[in-house]
Amino acid sequence: MQNFQGTIGGEVTVSGIGVHGGKPAAVTFLPAEVNTGIVFQRADIDGSPWVPAHVEQIGATDLCTSIGARAARIDTIEHLMAAVTALGIDNLRVRVSGPEVPILDGSSREYVAAFARVGLVQQEVRRRYLRILKPVRVEAGSSWGEFRPYDGTRYEVEIDFDVAVIGRQKFAGDMSAEVFSREIADARTFGFMKDVARLHAAGLALGASLDNTVAIGEDNQVMNPEGLRFADEFVRHKTLDAVGDLALAGMPFIGCYASYRGGHRLNSEAVKALLADASAYEIVQG
Repeated sequence: MQNFQGTIGGEVTVSGIGVHGGKPAAVTFLPAEVNTGIVFQRADIDGSPWVPAHVEQIGATDLCTSIGARAARIDTIEHLMAAVTALGIDNLRVRVSGPEVPILDGSSREYVAAFARVGLVQQEVRRRYLRILKPVRVEAGSSWGEFRPYDGTRYEVEIDFDVAVIGRQKFAGDMSAEVFSREIADARTFGFMKDVARLHAAGLALGASLDNTVAIGEDNQVMNPEGLRFADEFVRHKTLDAVGDLALAGMPFIGCYASYRGGHRLNSEAVKALLADASAYEIVQG
């Protein structure tokens, strides 16, 4: 457990395209003072407020996680937030060039590399954690997500697709900066070619390509020439998403998060349910 808050050692910018809008996108990370938290700002809107990365600010959760008011909304923050929280960054200012964070290669790899370039800085105030005291569970049909007491930070994420190339997969393990960087950060987002026409008609996934998405074709096979980065890359990416979504609790948690057939909406509903029950957690210092 990290005892003190942390930020980054200097300014760094990462650029690419937005996966849904298909337009150029850039994000600049700036160090922040203690107790700032993770805050976002739209750099393209004059006078845009700093918006905390917190579940109270969540907007859409259908295909990505978004925060902020409609006019200044910021989409697709989950891969960025996964890297931020897993690496132990508590205080950070994030300026986004437009409505969407760049998708990069569909994973958290380049965000981890960007933070490594400027280094991490330990600050002088102790870190705060949400310690889970009792189970908190949310359900949606056959899907469910649950926080449980645990002496550490653990994820048990299971997916179940009626597609042979995916099938039923599970990741279970304690999470740390080292585990995230080695086992989770490189796992890419994935999608099905059968959904492309529908998504494009809705103005979505316009920036998706084999450069940033593991694509599953009409024959239910992976279309990317290089294949998968892990045999179970699909569940590793769902775990990456969960790490990013749960970061919107506002502070790291001590406990286990387990889910079955989860997604952004279920993850965010689990965080809301946890924070709504004051008897389910306590705030402790590192």
